Amino acid sequence: MTTTSQTAQQADQQQSFDLAEAEDAKLRAKTGKSYSQGQLVRKRFFAHKAAMISLVVLSLVTLLAFTSIGFAGIPGWWDKSYLDAATVQNGGRPTLSLVPQFLGGEGIRWGEHPFGQDSTGKDWFALVMRGTQQSLIIAFIVGIVSTALGALIGAVSGYFGGWIDSLLMRLTDLVIVIPLLVLAAVLGKMSSQLPGGIVPLAIVLGLVTWTALARLVRGEVLSLREKEFVSAAVAMGAKPGRIIFKHLLPNTVGVIVVNATFAIAAAVLLETSLSYLGFGVRPPESSLGLLISQYQNAFTTRPWLFWWPGMMILAIALSVNFLGDGLRDAFDPRQSNAARRRRGLAGISGRGKAAQQSAHSDQADHAPRPDAPDTDGPDTDAPEGATR
Repeated sequence: MTTTSQTAQQADQQQSFDLAEAEDAKLRAKTGKSYSQGQLVRKRFFAHKAAMISLVVLSLVTLLAFTSIGFAGIPGWWDKSYLDAATVQNGGRPTLSLVPQFLGGEGIRWGEHPFGQDSTGKDWFALVMRGTQQSLIIAFIVGIVSTALGALIGAVSGYFGGWIDSLLMRLTDLVIVIPLLVLAAVLGKMSSQLPGGIVPLAIVLGLVTWTALARLVRGEVLSLREKEFVSAAVAMGAKPGRIIFKHLLPNTVGVIVVNATFAIAAAVLLETSLSYLGFGVRPPESSLGLLISQYQNAFTTRPWLFWWPGMMILAIALSVNFLGDGLRDAFDPRQSNAARRRRGLAGISGRGKAAQQSAHSDQADHAPRPDAPDTDGPDTDAPEGATR
């Protein structure tokens, strides 16, 4: 089974290499210069429209969150604090207006409380920005921890094999078997007693979300360790640590980077779920999930308290996922080619069926009748050995 899996992985790697070579040859014929693998990856990534739009959206959300209310003692441009209560104005409704007056709206204006106010008069824009900051920090710490741990465990397991591989894979199976939300809730509850704010929670979430990457990296390393450059490094006396970090992990960077983006997106949703259930971020800190949890009873009376945290969660999760799609297609052109083939087959399926039916109809119209003479066969009146 392992040999078959390694053979399939080697075939996939060879196919990716062939596609990259073909793409390089095509670009070289068009531009007159050759491209490295890194340049090809960048060109494919920047050509991915959804990834580029997502990169802009994620950058704007991050910039807005960290510059508006400030961060780490650096003041922001927004003059209201997420901790200060004030008099509730206009029922706490948002003052933001994006409808011009000539269309019957109130004009383009920001207002004093663009996202509205909560029941205590706190500015909802400042609270949402603070929650976005915390959720982004947690997500990126989770991505770093889970990626580092998963890549290391997968590389060690795949390179050494034997009892080390069996032990690490059984540990991976054990973590996978336990429901992720339950495990994260228990560890999150324990981490809330530790100093350091949201950092212990983020590290705990990273310690339970590494399993998928570990299996992926292990599969890549099982194939790479049979390559000539690894054998040459062993023959030259390189130690296992140097081989893993110098030769094997750099060749799995595509898998690692792509999985890191998906881990960040999953961390946003996991943190939101834990905070909503009461096992995540605790007051006086804030997060997007905690904001939704605290004001769930106001859904029918003040729905804007749900709109803004929900839209931020949606924007972050979708943007990071589309970025992951773009990176996956950039590092592995087989994925984008397969997607194009699926879209092409879906697009022409209806026309193909119609053309097939038309062809069958034409064949039926031109088919000879059973009682018609055979005009294409050999001439029975011609001399023997001659045909018409």
